[in-house]
Amino acid sequence: MSNFAFLQREWFAIHDTCVKAEGYVNSDPRAACFYGRIALEQMIGWLYKYDSNYSSYDENLGARVYEPCFRNTAGDAIFTKATVVITIGNRAAHGKSTKPADAVTVITEIFHIAYWLARTYGERERPDPALKFNPAQLPPASTKPAVSIAQLERNERELKEQQAENKTLRTELEQLQQQFARVRAENEKTRDTHDYNEQQTRDYFIDLLLNEAGFALDGIDDKEYQVTSMPNNEGIGFVDYVLWGADRLPLAVVEAKRTKRDAKVGQQQAKLYADCLEDKFKRRPVIYYTNGYQHHFWDDTNSPPRQVQGFHKRDELELLMQRRTSRLALTTEKIDADIAGRVYQQQAIRSVAEAIERDNQRRSLLVMATGSGKTRTVIALVDLMMRCNYVKRVLFLADRVSLVKQAAREFGKNLSSAGIVNLLDSDETTGRVYVSTYPTMLNLINNSKDVERRFGIGFFDLVIVDEAHRSIYAKYGAIFDYFDSYLVGLTATPKNEVDFNTYSLFQLERGVPTFAYSLDDAISEKYLVPPVAISVPLKFQREGIKYDDLSEDEKQQWDEMEWGEDGAPDQVSSSAINQWLFNEDTVDKVLACVMTQGEKVASGDRLGKTIIFAKNNNHAEYIAERFNVNYPQFAGKFARVITFKTEYAQSLIDAFSISTSDPHIAISVDMLDTGIDVPEVVNLVFFKQ
Repeated sequence: MSNFAFLQREWFAIHDTCVKAEGYVNSDPRAACFYGRIALEQMIGWLYKYDSNYSSYDENLGARVYEPCFRNTAGDAIFTKATVVITIGNRAAHGKSTKPADAVTVITEIFHIAYWLARTYGERERPDPALKFNPAQLPPASTKPAVSIAQLERNERELKEQQAENKTLRTELEQLQQQFARVRAENEKTRDTHDYNEQQTRDYFIDLLLNEAGFALDGIDDKEYQVTSMPNNEGIGFVDYVLWGADRLPLAVVEAKRTKRDAKVGQQQAKLYADCLEDKFKRRPVIYYTNGYQHHFWDDTNSPPRQVQGFHKRDELELLMQRRTSRLALTTEKIDADIAGRVYQQQAIRSVAEAIERDNQRRSLLVMATGSGKTRTVIALVDLMMRCNYVKRVLFLADRVSLVKQAAREFGKNLSSAGIVNLLDSDETTGRVYVSTYPTMLNLINNSKDVERRFGIGFFDLVIVDEAHRSIYAKYGAIFDYFDSYLVGLTATPKNEVDFNTYSLFQLERGVPTFAYSLDDAISEKYLVPPVAISVPLKFQREGIKYDDLSEDEKQQWDEMEWGEDGAPDQVSSSAINQWLFNEDTVDKVLACVMTQGEKVASGDRLGKTIIFAKNNNHAEYIAERFNVNYPQFAGKFARVITFKTEYAQSLIDAFSISTSDPHIAISVDMLDTGIDVPEVVNLVFFKQ
């Protein structure tokens, strides 16, 4: 009799994998852990397919489990159990020695997750709440040879291929999602009384997190460390965990409370333990208190408690101890004027410095007009914080590859001594300033294939967010929750247009950024010049096209067009013109206006660098086509399309950034809108309403 018999009727594929994992526990623990991880992947995949409450930026297991919607919907207990299975399964997949006890832990956690799945979504038969995992039902060890890693990986590929073949039509999938939503709602009317054994999971999970941070917990003083001078009758207490430095002085105390209790209940007890250790060792450790689900960090020598995603590594805690005496004053140390010498740039840096040093704020938002030097300002801030020993490593995030490469270039020019690492090129190189896109960083954090995370919660002391107002920012907000760092956001959006969620995430009052420098300020102080608007009177663009208003030749062209099964319409609205209908005469007129009235360079011989913002990719391609028809003398090199669909787009952007190099006109769709740093651009063409 298997522990997973309750899955057989409605969840046969998952049941089959769970039984396979269960069967290897005593004979090949590594294979048991491996199959347990596959079973988890099957269950998580089912959730994301059939429950519309779950959605993820990526389909890999780590991304799905660490996606906030999973924890918020499935709950802390299921999230923690899934994390335990992933961690142990990764070790097994990497050929690490796996003990039978680890395999039993994985199978036990899989049992509880499977119970929750069947209990929540089971339609025909739900498992008995009194059902318990029974180790006696695990098959005895066999004499079969251990399964090789290669065979396990082959089996995993085959299972995934079987899942991929099981395609469901969209309409059918929507119906199934609605059906399971009704089932879930009905099942949740009954209180879940199953014993998920959360306490055991919590203890194991905390050990795993500490192991990830590099603490082996194999010393007699690591757990249940006895201290004296506690304010109780005996004067004795036992610290759940003490994290020791290389010098055998305490770095941190960890107080772990039961999962059913608020982690903050342990704050005072942990503080008293820190007092006892400070009396004995003459160094005050930092404080963690946790219930296994929520973890709080408190360095009560200089900052209030804050929630974190785990534990800092030993070298990060030792650096924190050293900074208590080695930091310099941010608000008085000289700013490098060669990097950012303008008055408003220095004011922006001082505003962040005061927020950090005087007000103990860990998040700042700079609102600065395009062209005012946001990147140079933040580079000078990084230089200042490094020199004052506030920051060792920095992460610069942007939402586009071109902006990441641009940032790497600027840091390289202005702060080359820091060592710049572009994570798009390699995640193995080390340095002090790392640049990345949001998805790349999130994949590195959530990589469920690695035994140890490449980046722990304390790896970066400062995270810089470029274009902090963009919607993609909210999509990848989990990054900012994960890293325990200072956070600085940059945006050129006027402060009254920055959305509420952005101010909220930076813990600021709406409309009150840390520092603001507007376009009007920059123009009045002669750092920027105002734009000169030229309107091209295009009737079709503004009013649309009516068949009755066309000439006889135009009506003939209209009738000959491919309109589809419904035939030719009587009119096309202005909003739809460039969605699917491109008018040759309109495009030619706009291009003629640009070429004759646009700002010139090279003593007036050549049109200056120009960006044309098109409606969509087809529109952009059509504009380029008409340019080449009208101006064949440029041999197709003067105007080029640069969109997300353009292969090797970055090489075109690099060429466009050189003042004397083709192309001189970039035709773009939502790619060069913000953050692109080409000072030579003198013409902007808005070829859409």
